[in-house]
Amino acid sequence: MDLLDIVHRNPDPEPWTEGEKIPWHEPGFSARMLREHLSQSHDAASRRFPIVERQVTWIHQQILGGEPTRVLDLGCGPGLYTSRLANLGHTCTGIDFSPASIDYARAEATRRGLPCSYCLDDIRTADYGTGYGLVMLLFGELNVFRPEDARLILRKAHQALLSGGRLLLEPHTYAAVAQLGTEPASWDASPAGLFSNHPHIFLQENTWHAEQAVATNRYYVIDAESGAVTRHAASTQAYTDDAYRDLIAGCGFTNLTHYPSLIGTAAPDGFGLLALVAEKVAVQG
Repeated sequence: MDLLDIVHRNPDPEPWTEGEKIPWHEPGFSARMLREHLSQSHDAASRRFPIVERQVTWIHQQILGGEPTRVLDLGCGPGLYTSRLANLGHTCTGIDFSPASIDYARAEATRRGLPCSYCLDDIRTADYGTGYGLVMLLFGELNVFRPEDARLILRKAHQALLSGGRLLLEPHTYAAVAQLGTEPASWDASPAGLFSNHPHIFLQENTWHAEQAVATNRYYVIDAESGAVTRHAASTQAYTDDAYRDLIAGCGFTNLTHYPSLIGTAAPDGFGLLALVAEKVAVQG
C-alpha cells in the first residue's frame, strides 16, 4: 500500500473482510507483543501481575472451589494465568497462535517445573483434547471472532469438558465494543512500537456497524523512511446480555452466572469486561 491507497480507501469496510485480527502470529509482531504482555507499566496486552494474581485467586476459590483440576486456557498468551493456577495445584494446558508467547510460556514451565503444556495453534482449528474441569477464554478474546467461529469454539470447549465442568469467559460488554467503533480517528508518531521496530506514523480509524453490532478498527503504519504503508484491521463483535445467554446455551451449557468482573465485583479498569460462568450438564448416573 501507499498513501494514495489511504486516500481512496473504502470509508465503510465490511467487518472482518480486511483482516481477521492484528498479526499476533507473525514472528516480529509476536515478539513485540510479548514485550507488551510482560510490561508492568500498563494493562493493555495483559493485566499487570498483581491484577492477574487477584483474578487467579478468584478463579481458584470461586469457580473451582479450591479443588485441583485440569484447566484449558484458550488464547493463553505467555501463560500468566496457567502458571499461577499450576502453582495452586492445577494441571494446565494453553493454546495460542503467538509463537513468542508460547515459547515464553514453555520456557517458564520448564524452568519452574510446572505441570503446564502449551500448543502453538489457532483455537478455531486446534484439538483441545478432553477431560478438563475448566475451559477459559479471557480478556475479551471471544469477541474478536465472527459469531460462527465463536460458536465453534464454545462447542469444542463443551466437548473438552468433563461432565459438570465449567466454562469461564471474560467478554466485552456491548457498550465497550460500541465505544471501540465510535471513537474518533487518531494518529501518532513513534521511533518504534508494537507495529514496527522502525520510525513510523501510526493512524487508526474506527467504524461502528450498528446493524451487525460490530466494531472494525483499521491500523495504518507508515514507514518514516520509505513512506510504505502497511494496513491491519480487526473486528470485534458486540453481544447484549441476552445474546450472550443465547450463544452459550446454544452451545450446550447451562446455569449461566454473570459477574461484573474476573474478581467477582466491579473493577474500574476501564476495559468494559465482565465474567460469565456456565456448566456442562452433569450426566446423572
